[in-house]
Amino acid sequence: MKRFTLPRDIYWGENALAELKNLKGKKAMLVLGGGSMRRFGFVDKVLAYLKEANIETALIEKVEPDPSVETVMQGAQKMRSFNPDWIIAMGGGSPIDAAKAMWVFYEYPDVKFEDIIRPFSFPTLRKKAKFLAIPSTSGTATEVTAFSVITDNKKRIKYPLADFNITPDIAIVDPALAQTMPPKLTAYTGMDALTHAIEAYVSSMHGPFTDPLAMQAIVTIDKYLEASYKGDHQAREQIHYAQCMAGMAFSNALLGITHSLAHKTGPAYSTGHIPHGCANAIYLPYVIAYNAKEKEALVRYAEIAKRLGIGKNTEQASVTALCDKLAEYDEKLNIPHTLKQFGINEEEFLQKLDYVASTAVKDACTLSNPRQIDKEQMAKLLKAIYYGSKVDF
Repeated sequence: MKRFTLPRDIYWGENALAELKNLKGKKAMLVLGGGSMRRFGFVDKVLAYLKEANIETALIEKVEPDPSVETVMQGAQKMRSFNPDWIIAMGGGSPIDAAKAMWVFYEYPDVKFEDIIRPFSFPTLRKKAKFLAIPSTSGTATEVTAFSVITDNKKRIKYPLADFNITPDIAIVDPALAQTMPPKLTAYTGMDALTHAIEAYVSSMHGPFTDPLAMQAIVTIDKYLEASYKGDHQAREQIHYAQCMAGMAFSNALLGITHSLAHKTGPAYSTGHIPHGCANAIYLPYVIAYNAKEKEALVRYAEIAKRLGIGKNTEQASVTALCDKLAEYDEKLNIPHTLKQFGINEEEFLQKLDYVASTAVKDACTLSNPRQIDKEQMAKLLKAIYYGSKVDF
């Protein structure tokens, strides 16, 4: 038996944010990131709508990119002091992911972070509060997923927390928020969304409910990503919806080793933090080449190529065309092709190679990758990604 879980309500389209004035509750804790939502006037709009709904609101602001365990615990403490019946998170993936984790420790103060690292090990939530998410970026889709990525700064490791308990109750997908993204963020988040959709489509957990969502997201992102990067408003809107569809797919089909690698390499190197979407964009063609040695994955990658209009006479040729197209995305979006091009120091990379490979194999996303991988193969894959060499194993 498999499971398919989504938020109960998804409000989307122009001025979807106004649905907040119809929210039923007494107190809301609003969790925010670095300040862009306040600068662009969205915080004031949210507060006004919540006031109209007669909901008292307190704020947690300045959640950092790649939120830390410490930030989560501090936020949970603030929630316990305020006692909200709604947790509302607005912004990019970081404040929403952080708020999801805060939610756990708000309702269960005695739970430790180590207790929820194992996938689908969370206690039952909604004892004190429900959760509403409002994304401002078009990539993570955390507004509809059962995932939260939290960084342990002491170990320099990102942990993808996974449990259907943290799937939000309500998502508000208002395209106005996505219009504020700068080009580089648009590129990184767009490639993150594309990776979500492709990995969900080939995942060992894919199924009849996730496949249509994943494929439609792939087709839409392919059609609109370049224009979105250049600032076209209609394209931004379509990408905002497509990333949400990709999120619905991967939240239920799960992901693969592109994400395992992105989680573990992102914070690993002192010579350069690798933004999550950038990491996915770099790694995805190499991972596809590795996974395509597995017959079912080969067939499904070829199906993607066919839907994108780049299918060839053989499945392997179609997969090669798909990898070439991903490389073209990187060129158009000014994303490097290798870790060496990104600027990771070679000596540090080699020094940490075995450790990073070992932690990536243990990442939760590895479990649903369509082809099995061990530490030695993961290390070989990492070296191919660093140097840009062919994946022939």
